Amino acid sequence: MADTAQNSKTGIRVLLVDDHQVVRRGLRTFLEIQEDIEVVGEASDGAEGVARAEELKPDVVLMDVKMPVMDGVEALRKLRELANPARVLIVTSFTEQRTVVPALRAGAAGYVYKDVDPDALAGAIRSVHAGHVLLQPEVAGALLTQEEANGSQGRGGSLTEREREVLGLIADGRSNREIARALVLSEKTVKTHVSNILMKLDLADRTQAALWAVRHGVTG
Repeated sequence: MADTAQNSKTGIRVLLVDDHQVVRRGLRTFLEIQEDIEVVGEASDGAEGVARAEELKPDVVLMDVKMPVMDGVEALRKLRELANPARVLIVTSFTEQRTVVPALRAGAAGYVYKDVDPDALAGAIRSVHAGHVLLQPEVAGALLTQEEANGSQGRGGSLTEREREVLGLIADGRSNREIARALVLSEKTVKTHVSNILMKLDLADRTQAALWAVRHGVTG
């Protein structure tokens, strides 16, 4: 399959991972007309997707959930193990909604349904690339229920005032760069605060941090 890593256009580098060629072709056809989005490659299953993500270093991966060889959730776990920095946007059907929570807990930055409006898809890619988290209310509720079951809600008292400020801005969907600008800090300092927040609250990622903040009234 053709890759466009050497495409003269520069923008958000996207990898398509879906076991249906017609879906990949449709996504590529639409995304390639976007001025700020570049499709750098494709993969037909999760294992290939992980390998291609390591090879091509995309900014955003559009990942199906149900695929042969390795599904999307396991692929997300592998990418996390490899510390791959790509932001993963799950592309799923409505009937697969119950699989979205495991995918988000495995590190996905959000999800869209396969019947999403093309312009909304482009917007979602730009949003997760900017560091935002895309959640539907019903999925946010399910994640909060699991978060409460894990017992992290009582740990907020260990956060410093600055960490609470950073956490509130995470809940507002701000990226590290935007948080740094708002608080007049370096991005490196913000990253340190984010790491401390996750450690103190025993949370896995920014998605869970944002949900914790919303649940406990911490806002930017």
